[in-house]
Formats: sequence, C-alpha cells, structure tokens
Amino acid sequence: MAKTLMTPKAAAKIQSATAKANGGSVPKGSFAARAQRAAAKNFPSANTQSCKSTGTSLKMPNITSGRF
Repeated sequence: MAKTLMTPKAAAKIQSATAKANGGSVPKGSFAARAQRAAAKNFPSANTQSCKSTGTSLKMPNITSGRF
C-alpha cells in the first residue's frame, strides 16, 4: 500500500471543518492539529511561499530623520 503524504490543502480543509464544529477553535492534540503538523513537516516551504505570493511589502520608517 502506497503512503500518501498530508498536504497543506488537505490539512486546511480538516482544520476548517474542526474549527466550525468546535466554535472556531481547534483543540490541541486533535486530528486537525496533527494533520497541520504533518503537512508542515512534509512541505516546509509551503509556509514561506504563501507569504511571498501575496506581494505585500513593508515600508520602513526613516530612522535617520529622528521622526517615525
């Protein structure tokens, strides 16, 4: 039998369903929490790429002027 890895998309669906069933929270140690942990372990770059894909940029204040 082939081993199927937990994907971030599958874990998100499980977490969403669990949160809806529990008033918005996901209990620690639940299947949903374990699924999220497994997906993060299986696809470690998925978390950083999702942030980069938003295109959001931060503007830093000009510290040399003394004003923020």
